[in-house]
Amino acid sequence: MQLSKLDEQTGRLKQRLGFQWHNPSLLLQALTHSSCVHESRGHGLYHNQRLEFLGDAVLELIISEELYRMFPDRTEGELTKMRAASVCEPSLAKAARELDLGRCLRMGRGEERSGGRERPSILADAFEALLGAVYLDQGLEVARNFVLSCLRPIIEDVVAGRLDRDYKTELQETLQQTSPEPLIYRIMDESGPDHDKTFTAGVFYRGRVIGRGSGHSKKEAEQQAAKDAFKNLDWLKTPGPKPTGATQ
Repeated sequence: MQLSKLDEQTGRLKQRLGFQWHNPSLLLQALTHSSCVHESRGHGLYHNQRLEFLGDAVLELIISEELYRMFPDRTEGELTKMRAASVCEPSLAKAARELDLGRCLRMGRGEERSGGRERPSILADAFEALLGAVYLDQGLEVARNFVLSCLRPIIEDVVAGRLDRDYKTELQETLQQTSPEPLIYRIMDESGPDHDKTFTAGVFYRGRVIGRGSGHSKKEAEQQAAKDAFKNLDWLKTPGPKPTGATQ
């Protein structure tokens, strides 16, 4: 996309956010995908992955506090399940689409040609990066208002049970009914360039793989692995060695 069009889309995003940026470079960084940096070495660009890391933590805090206040009678497990559904990749990608973030992103030509502006993992990451930038530039209260204005409809859908299934949480709950042993997720393979990786994840129970899945993010791959494990639950009845070399 031409820079003039990107600037136009970014201007609309600024208007929608409704505040004056103290450090506009934070917004530019939040909207810069790693593929753009790889294609523009030496141009002083910084991609949004560090801001995504920060935004992820801020998002979890804000949604945890909101659910805690909204549902004083819900258990820790129920709140955890609602939070997971509220901040999962499909939910954040949906919020990013409402903001039209895909059309604001600076990305490499190859990534754009492959449909990167509509890829859920990229949109979800961009939303978290934007939140990280808002937090740094405007503080926690503005960040909270931003998150809740974007995710309130999604939280309502979560409460009403209208969102896609969170297979990781459901799988863990199914296991807890019969066994205290944990499920362990491990990234088993990565392929493709840094800006367009495909991850393959495995979910382990008692030392063996019970499901595999792939995706353009680690979270998506783990969800697909959990979904795969649901296809046949006979592994719940089969003993095996304790897992080694894997992480939760």
